[in-house]
Amino acid sequence: MASRDSDRRRTHGQVSTWPPRDAARAGAAADSGIGVWSSWIEALKSWLRAEAGPGRLLPWVPVAFGTGIALYFAAEREPVASVAAATAAALCIAAFLARQHPVFPFVVMLAALSAGFATAALKTARVAHGVLARPMFSVAMKGFVETHDERERTDRFVLRVEEMESPRSEVKLERVRLSVKKGTAPAVGSFVELKARLQPPLSPLRPGSYDFGRDMYFQGIGASGFAMGTIRMIEAPRPGGAYLRYAATMQNMRDAIDARIRSVLSGDSRAIATALLTGRRDAISAPVNDAMFISGLGHVLSISGYHMAVVAGVVFFAVRALLALFPALTVTFPIKKWSAAAAFLAAAFYLLLSGAEVATQRSFFMTAVVLIAVMVDRRAITFRTLAVAAMIVLIIAPEALVHPSFQMSFAATLGLVALVQLGMPNLFASPDNSQVARAALWGGREITMLALASLVAGLATMPYAAFHFHRVTPYGVVANLAAMPVVSVLVMPAGLLGLLAMPFGFDGVFWRLMDLGIGWMVAVSQWVAALPGAIGRLAAFGAGPLAAMSMGIIVLGLLRTPLRWAGAGLVALAALWALTTPQPDILVAGDGQTVGVRAKDGRLRLMRTAKDTFLSREWLAADADARNAADPSLTEGVSCDGSGCVVQAADGAIIALTLKPEAFSDDCTRAAMIVTLRQPPTDCAALVLDQEMLKRRGPLALRKMAEGYAITAIRPRGVDRPWSPAIAEDDAAVPVARPGRPAQSVDATPAESDLQPDD
Repeated sequence: MASRDSDRRRTHGQVSTWPPRDAARAGAAADSGIGVWSSWIEALKSWLRAEAGPGRLLPWVPVAFGTGIALYFAAEREPVASVAAATAAALCIAAFLARQHPVFPFVVMLAALSAGFATAALKTARVAHGVLARPMFSVAMKGFVETHDERERTDRFVLRVEEMESPRSEVKLERVRLSVKKGTAPAVGSFVELKARLQPPLSPLRPGSYDFGRDMYFQGIGASGFAMGTIRMIEAPRPGGAYLRYAATMQNMRDAIDARIRSVLSGDSRAIATALLTGRRDAISAPVNDAMFISGLGHVLSISGYHMAVVAGVVFFAVRALLALFPALTVTFPIKKWSAAAAFLAAAFYLLLSGAEVATQRSFFMTAVVLIAVMVDRRAITFRTLAVAAMIVLIIAPEALVHPSFQMSFAATLGLVALVQLGMPNLFASPDNSQVARAALWGGREITMLALASLVAGLATMPYAAFHFHRVTPYGVVANLAAMPVVSVLVMPAGLLGLLAMPFGFDGVFWRLMDLGIGWMVAVSQWVAALPGAIGRLAAFGAGPLAAMSMGIIVLGLLRTPLRWAGAGLVALAALWALTTPQPDILVAGDGQTVGVRAKDGRLRLMRTAKDTFLSREWLAADADARNAADPSLTEGVSCDGSGCVVQAADGAIIALTLKPEAFSDDCTRAAMIVTLRQPPTDCAALVLDQEMLKRRGPLALRKMAEGYAITAIRPRGVDRPWSPAIAEDDAAVPVARPGRPAQSVDATPAESDLQPDD
């Protein structure tokens, strides 16, 4: 009895079980948690195995290849091309040997990355040429005219330099791009003698902005400028070569097409028709050009994959329909392949006619891969097709990777191919619908498909438009829905028929048909551009958010398992990163003539000694500022006199632009920072950004920090690339004077007000 009482006391009158219930529940929960975690791990492994399955790695090869190219352009100094090529070759051999090993996917991606890096390095070494570092005045040159462009106010041509008289300069330029008065540009293929004022290629206008000088470097152009005085055509000392004869032939053909269009159309209709057929788009007026880009129709003006697809598609279906009229051919021969071959030839001719620029080459390669797939009985619209086209473009022109047209074109194509892979044509009609129902649904289905394609393409290209142009097009889908069917059905087919009818003299009616469609497209663009909120402005952000968004888009497009939604998360994080990027407090132009200072209201104020409208417009766009370059509020609070200008920054500090030496006594004591092209006193207490610093580091962006100013330059210390060479210690402006000859023809010097920023 005592024992029972003792047991009862120990259990306090409770009956217990083993194991205890709480412990049992905890164990069950732990087992359940482990089970859920294990199932997630197994699912993740199965998804990864599916993504790494047979044929799934090929679309990732150009991604790795492009990453290698991006790493090349991010290098501070020029890599050694031979070492890069040897490394890439070794990794490619390793990937071949490891093809049966589990590490093969990682090795092949590393090999592709290294190959991209080496390809870019080798391309740079192959096109290496001199780049002008300082302005040169009255330079006497002789050479062949390679290209000729007509613009709204001036003409422009590229001169392949044969002789250049510059005794005080060691730089030997191979090609220069020169602007001349409207109508005075020499013909392509001619050998000319002239004098010119030369400038270095246009550098980025602010840290992080687009580098036009890099584009010119890969085009073989080492300087730009304008002709001075008379351009004399003289006898060439030697033949210009086969390429020059080809360029002259194609230029004459473009001139003939433009002349025939000009005889029927005028104004922007003529300029747009010429742009669609020959690639010349510089004659389009600024208001119409701006409206086209604001509305989201700017892609129509630049020959791209859309134009190639329309040309190839029209020829393909026209030839196939013509051949189908003959039953003997239909039964006996593969007329579909014949039609694809005809479309391939038409696309190749369109490539040559439009000037074969890098963007047009990319479009042609994509179209060619699709047509070749049709000819060899392969599925045409696949990720493999896109991968092959991307590899061809990047191998031939690795510099295209950093160009907005490449980025936007392949992003849009990736989104559209992903839609096709999801079965977009079958989303809105099922096979068991009756013919009457399907006929009733046809219009709605096609419109919905077009809207969905426009939406996906617009979303895919939005990060690149925001990065390069600092704006997005909220109504792009509306504009494309309203205008693109007319362009596809009327404008482009009429243009092709006009080209075919030119030799027979019946082309005028087709140019008038083009005019109808172009008029509608321009009206749509102007209507959309005038809608409230048509311009979605975004402040500039760095390459980091853009790279993250690009990877997110690629993951969303290429992956097929639920892992693809990781791409959506990556895009969202990158967008947040971009939107929270801090903007600079002070901007300084490379010539020291313009300084932008952020005032207390958060907007820029400009101190400028010259009206550089292009620079001001670019700075304001990068700051998501809707003001134009002539807005009086830009100089609100700016005090100027003959000695310089001062303005108060957001923190109350005085920023000075000093023009004369006598202003230093006051500015050095009152200002926190001075921008000047004069020699400052050695005991100046302010931070001084002088001519020497601007010469070596280019345009600057400064952010106010607790310990002072953080300075970002377009040429940071230690950076030296072929298209942006570091300035040598003894480098200086090189004036070159040569005795002139009396003018024998029309003065080709363009008016200063007609010159463009990149001239």
